[in-house]
Amino acid sequence: MSNLGVPELLIIALVLVLLFGAKKLPEMARGVGRSLRIFKSETAKLRDDDDEHTAQAQPAQPQPQPAQPQPIQAAPALSAEEQARQLEEQAARLRASAAQADKHA
Repeated sequence: MSNLGVPELLIIALVLVLLFGAKKLPEMARGVGRSLRIFKSETAKLRDDDDEHTAQAQPAQPQPQPAQPQPIQAAPALSAEEQARQLEEQAARLRASAAQADKHA
């Protein structure tokens, strides 16, 4: 059943030409070829990356443990007006520091 001979391949080719048209088949073949080339290069890059990671997986010294993050204390609930006022003050400070930086430059 899985033996495809010349007559079967010709029938399959004829069906493809009838379905997609003679102009679309070369374009589709080019697209498939490009996709396979991209896929092949990406898999090669993944293999290279894996090789690099396995070489680096045996460090000479143990890695230091990262510092524990400090818990963030919740700010007291502010009204919308108070939040807007604080944001305006921060914006004014930023504008002033930017103006001083421009003055010194």
